[in-house]
Amino acid sequence: MSIEAWDEIRTAYQVARLGTVSGAADVLGVHHATVIRHIDALERRLGTKLFQRHARGYTPTEAGRDLLTTAQRTEEQLTQLVGRIRGLGETVSGELIVTSISGIAQLLTPVFKAYAEAHPDVAIKHLSDMRLFRLDFGEAHVAIRAGSAPEDPDYVVQPLVRVGTGLFASPAYVAEHGRISGPQDFVRHRFIGPIDPDSRPGFYRWMRSNIPEQRILHRISEPEAATAAILGGLGVGFMPRREALSVGLVEMVPAQPGWDSSLWIVTHVDLHRTLKVQSFLTVLKRVASDWSCE
Repeated sequence: MSIEAWDEIRTAYQVARLGTVSGAADVLGVHHATVIRHIDALERRLGTKLFQRHARGYTPTEAGRDLLTTAQRTEEQLTQLVGRIRGLGETVSGELIVTSISGIAQLLTPVFKAYAEAHPDVAIKHLSDMRLFRLDFGEAHVAIRAGSAPEDPDYVVQPLVRVGTGLFASPAYVAEHGRISGPQDFVRHRFIGPIDPDSRPGFYRWMRSNIPEQRILHRISEPEAATAAILGGLGVGFMPRREALSVGLVEMVPAQPGWDSSLWIVTHVDLHRTLKVQSFLTVLKRVASDWSCE
């Protein structure tokens, strides 16, 4: 297959995946005219229509769907290969990609700072997102995940730390609304909870069981939003205890069993022993030993 043909196939894959020429152009970093030219050239090369054009965008034909399936597998395999090649060198340089759960950027900042001081030639990319990035596809070198330990046989999983979570409010909120002395006080307080009604952390399960739903008056989708809301005096909400106590927040209810959570270090078996990954894990474990506050 020529390079030109592969470029055209990659373009068609992105159009089929996103449904629009403009979306594919943004992802590929090319002009929309280039996308149209690639689609037209590929359809001429194959002698068949790959898309139905309409006002809302492009819809794959049956042939287009077949191409999408094959191109997706090829794209994933190439991405996986590139990711592994990036980490195979025995020099600590280039790019280090770390993915983590949302809400621990403040904890990770000292880790990144210490690592950057030790290895100034490494460009660090931190991916903080709700979705799980695929280490087997080369999307990251190191992942920090919460909850149950991942069970993928191609992953090396190590416990990092258990992080305590508490129910906190700002001093300004407490001055206006008072403290919580017992469950009978729940009905007179404003609580900050998740938008997702089935949010999995143990502390949110406790909230569903103990706090009247009509008193959860501010709902958020990201941990950072909960932190901002608590600091801003919008209500009572959950935060990592170490972080909350360091900024002078008031703990409203004693921490309950099941509120703390485990953090795990996850690496792919093919990259785990590379010098770049191992040097980062050394710094991460050293700095993270001070994270726990249960």
